[in-house]
Amino acid sequence: MQAIGVIPARWGSTRFEGKVLARINGKPMIEHVWRRARQSRLLKEVIIACDDQRVVKAAEKFGAKAILTAKDHACGTDRTAEAAANVTAEIIVNIQGDEPLVEHSIIDDLVTVLTRDPGSVMATAIKLVRTKEELENLNVVKAVIDAAGNALYFSRSVIPYDRDKVGIGKIKYYKHLGIYAYRRNFLLKFKDMPKSRLEQAEQLEQLRALEAGVKIKTVLTDIETIGVDTPEDLARVTKILR
Repeated sequence: MQAIGVIPARWGSTRFEGKVLARINGKPMIEHVWRRARQSRLLKEVIIACDDQRVVKAAEKFGAKAILTAKDHACGTDRTAEAAANVTAEIIVNIQGDEPLVEHSIIDDLVTVLTRDPGSVMATAIKLVRTKEELENLNVVKAVIDAAGNALYFSRSVIPYDRDKVGIGKIKYYKHLGIYAYRRNFLLKFKDMPKSRLEQAEQLEQLRALEAGVKIKTVLTDIETIGVDTPEDLARVTKILR
């Protein structure tokens, strides 16, 4: 079963414009993401899907395949779907362009989940929340899962609610990592689904799938990733990658 990775890269980030080309130890951030994704054992190819010619040119310089997509995509999944429309691979992995610490093992775990379960069409990664600060951070998306590891809900709020105040050590809280694997045929349908009520409320695209009754498999990892949303995040990642 063939799988490819797509890295959606949007130039016009509201908090950090052009961040995908921000330099980390002499290389653009998108190059770090691409090189780490290419370490996957299960991806046949890794493509960068962007909305700006500057990213295409930068990608070509370090040897990546990049395609220019529409500028008006509302989310990375829609950009990934545009790229997926022109490939034949059955599994598409959406790898965030602002995650320069992405680990290839997570990619391989997601591909394996869909390969082993023909009935599943979507999978994502989660990690245990370790600190109260992280738990209460609205930019850290929390996930609730069932006994089989299927997602029940995602929220920016603290879920589940700790009514008896037993604490983070006794309740398992999970955070969502922004990486997805899809079956290609489902991804192409997903992009055409209207934005759901819950998706609009939380501004979380995966809720569109849940609200439509789609099962989302989760993979638990202990690997820490850091999304670069601000120059401060960039400085933190730069230190880690030295």
